[in-house]
Amino acid sequence: MRGLPLILVALAAAAAPASAGDLRAGAAAVKITPPEGAPMAGYYNNRAAEGVHDDLFAKALVFEKDGVRAAIAVCDLISLPREIVAEARRVVERESGIPAGQVMIGATHAHTGPVVMGPGRTRYNLEGETLRIAKQYAADLPGRIAEAVKRAAAALEPARLTGAQGREESLTFNRRFLMKDGSVGWNPGKLNPNIVRPAGPIDPSVPVLAFDTPAGKPIAVYVNYALHLDTVGGLRYSADYPYTLARQIAAVRGPEAVTLFSIGCAGNLNHIDVAWKAPQKGHGEAARIGTVLAAEVLKTMKRLEPLADGPLLARSRMVELPLAEVKPGEPEWAAKTAATFGKPGAAPFLELVKAFQVLDVMDRGGRPIEAEVQGIALGPDVAVVGLPGEIFTELGLSIKHASPFLLTIVAELTNGSIGYVPDRKAYLEGAYEAVSARCAPGSGELLVDAATRLLVELYGAARAGATSKLPHVPK
Repeated sequence: MRGLPLILVALAAAAAPASAGDLRAGAAAVKITPPEGAPMAGYYNNRAAEGVHDDLFAKALVFEKDGVRAAIAVCDLISLPREIVAEARRVVERESGIPAGQVMIGATHAHTGPVVMGPGRTRYNLEGETLRIAKQYAADLPGRIAEAVKRAAAALEPARLTGAQGREESLTFNRRFLMKDGSVGWNPGKLNPNIVRPAGPIDPSVPVLAFDTPAGKPIAVYVNYALHLDTVGGLRYSADYPYTLARQIAAVRGPEAVTLFSIGCAGNLNHIDVAWKAPQKGHGEAARIGTVLAAEVLKTMKRLEPLADGPLLARSRMVELPLAEVKPGEPEWAAKTAATFGKPGAAPFLELVKAFQVLDVMDRGGRPIEAEVQGIALGPDVAVVGLPGEIFTELGLSIKHASPFLLTIVAELTNGSIGYVPDRKAYLEGAYEAVSARCAPGSGELLVDAATRLLVELYGAARAGATSKLPHVPK
């Protein structure tokens, strides 16, 4: 019976349409921490969780404008299989009345969360109680995500949207380096004398969206930053640096304000500064990163400007990505190599990476990878784009540069996870991400093209429906 008042509130909110032209917003967080003993994700070795440092959450933000609703949900997880996203969307549509196509669901890429099992192959040799916990967690997860969206929808209230873009260059680094021997190295180590320079750029932008009531009560803050979440390590659940980010923002804006963090295009970025000799691992490092990022968010909030009023729009495009090439003899080699996983004398890291890549590609039977590119526009000034993989930052920057919106947020690992998506140049350079990629060279550029076309379409529709012009957020 405890849930009955919440259900009645949600139904009442669904039945009460917003006035024409008014934006309403609501936010909520639902705990999704697994029980102790669940398999932990992120590496090429098995780990079972031994406790909790900080809880994991599914956080949701629901918008309503002119009777149209959309939702963004982000989970403190390494990734989400497409099948779990689809089921969560179905539950959201059934219980909250928000059309599935207007729901964007992503993961932060925390490496101190559980393995989230889908129907396909997994590299983890799970059995017994560990396997049972993992299966039950995956079965329960769509409902928990949908519950976060339901609570956010029940909390809808009149809102004003402001935005600005910060910049933080000291935390994120390209982890691929041109080496003196002409190769491209991946995470080559601190103070390595053979490093010449980074092989690619970073994206230091920190877009911030703030949702507050007309009276100034905080509802939510949405933050996006392109930095891999692999800071903590260990065997205790943790949301990594977004945990500290949310705590610091709550300390300023109040505990009722929900901070949603989404990861930008960070497929080739991490937090390791190779020119700094100090170790960079553990909860202290995650707290340092979260604190510095929170400081930039809070500084940026001094510059928040109203965003132009306009319609709420959500649209998607499905893109077929070609499969990576599998050469003769590789399937047999891959099967033998993958069988060594988790055993004494296991194959070297990059051989395991290649073996699982080959097996995953073979499992598709020649079927291309279907990738959803989704966009949500909140008027003609701001759009959020979701891409379903670990996207190289060059690709995210290309989308931002091509976008007609003044503020474009690109969130990777959204609506599924197709693995690494390098740019075309990186395939020629090789190293970990290129070896791991299930999609063929040129796939990233196909996503850029689809996202750009979608943004142009959304912008045209948003401009056509705009009702006022207000100060713009600079790119």
